[in-house]
Amino acid sequence: MDSEALKKYSALHPKPAGLSLQYGTAGFRTKAEQLDHIVFRMGLLAILRSKAMTATIGVMVTASHNPEEDNGVKLVDPFGEMLHPSWEEYATQLANAEEQELQKVIAEICQKAAVNLHKDASVFIGRDTRPSSEKLSQSVIDGVQVLGGQYHDYGLVTTPQLHYMVCCQNTQGQYGKATLEGYYEKLSRAFMELIKQSHFSEESQRHLKIDCANGIGALKLSEMKPYFPQDVLIHIYNDGTKEKLNHLCGADFVKVHQKPPGGLDMKPNERCCSFDGDADRIVYYYKDTAGHFHLIDGDKIAALISIFLKELLAKVRQNFKMAVVQTAYANGNSTRYLQETLKVPVHCVKTGVKHLHHKAQEFDVGVYFEANGHGTVLFSKGAETKIRQLVKEEKDDEKREAAKMLKNMIDLINQTVGDAVSDMLVIEAILALKGLTVQQWDGLYTDLPNRLLKVQVADRRVIDTTDAERRVLTPPGLQEKIDALVKKYKLSRAFVRPSGTEDVVRIYAEADTQESADALAHEVSLAVFHLAGGRGAPPQP
Repeated sequence: MDSEALKKYSALHPKPAGLSLQYGTAGFRTKAEQLDHIVFRMGLLAILRSKAMTATIGVMVTASHNPEEDNGVKLVDPFGEMLHPSWEEYATQLANAEEQELQKVIAEICQKAAVNLHKDASVFIGRDTRPSSEKLSQSVIDGVQVLGGQYHDYGLVTTPQLHYMVCCQNTQGQYGKATLEGYYEKLSRAFMELIKQSHFSEESQRHLKIDCANGIGALKLSEMKPYFPQDVLIHIYNDGTKEKLNHLCGADFVKVHQKPPGGLDMKPNERCCSFDGDADRIVYYYKDTAGHFHLIDGDKIAALISIFLKELLAKVRQNFKMAVVQTAYANGNSTRYLQETLKVPVHCVKTGVKHLHHKAQEFDVGVYFEANGHGTVLFSKGAETKIRQLVKEEKDDEKREAAKMLKNMIDLINQTVGDAVSDMLVIEAILALKGLTVQQWDGLYTDLPNRLLKVQVADRRVIDTTDAERRVLTPPGLQEKIDALVKKYKLSRAFVRPSGTEDVVRIYAEADTQESADALAHEVSLAVFHLAGGRGAPPQP
């Protein structure tokens, strides 16, 4: 390690005094002007991780659905998955080290993680459309070069595209070609193969309006359009030419406010969807003839995909194990529908994509979606090999056709991470193949009314949870209070959990009516405020 070069470059990316940040599920996120030293150091860390794994590592500069002024950075592990938890700790240590300690911290990481500094290293870099992203990705490159690593800068890409490229690279092209063209070709080919068998009834069923959150999704979807046949009619809104990223639009806005985004004019019963700022989340919605807004979130997306996959799996008769993985935020009626109507096993895990992804890997076919619209489907190696073999060798027509559809689903789904573009194509293919309208899809089950709130606290760490975050262990008395409040309402449940990113406690409540859900959420928020060290004024109803 060239300590002089490290000193020189580190001085060009100084750490502001007193700033301390933690690497969480979303990597690092904060105001863009506080990030320069962090992204430089994540360039360093990516090289160490690459040397430790003898593989290419990804670095993505994005703050997803946060406001345009923010930015962030996260690392992508060799098979397109999120950074290993043990290295999240190293990331935090490296980010918060004082300048004079930088070399010492790097040496400590090398020792703990058995990093051989003489090995080759390579990093893939991508960024979103924020004004600050280009300069920050240049700082990543500085970090990479100080430690003598190779890099490929993909420039503007969606977060899932970078995850995809990293996986392609480290599977020696088995997963696909590590280029944007490779991504567009693989997905569009699988999509077209799938919808070949569909019978689009009327032309109106083929239209889809897409709110791209004024982000990278608009750019990449426009690039992908030529790969589709003429009768795939996608209309892009909030394309970033006029308004600010994520401002009054995008999947997060639509999900949280339960209303359509600005910049998109909705007619009754038109199918619409929203991506988030870095295109790794998607939600659908429509307005009925009475003008009421209907949101179709990640839970209902998981239900639609599960119906389709379950039918195909029954036809190939292979005894594959399928399950759906949810978090405590999944609507109670979605869980009931999956378990009781579809008869699909459901598992609940802690909030955070890494927990869902990890659990989904236990099954031949693991479907996971967070209610916010982030999710995908994972196929085990064994299941994938068997399905591809059936396509080639199966004599029975029905079985072979079902296997062919499953093969195309495997190719269409981005198994590395939730991907709004890929998920949208999966949904559009299923709706076309099953001849379903958006209203029929929405009618699978009715969501229980719910409310999300947050309470400012002095220190979010006072809240400790168990049972996949559905129950509270500390502070004492809080869970008993929540239990008593829940008993007052019908079909109700409520839970609280500390935010992963800020000193707030998040509250979720659901009940048989919206009034009850609102009242329960408010009463629980008061209990949190009084028992968990609330800051400022008590929550108002």
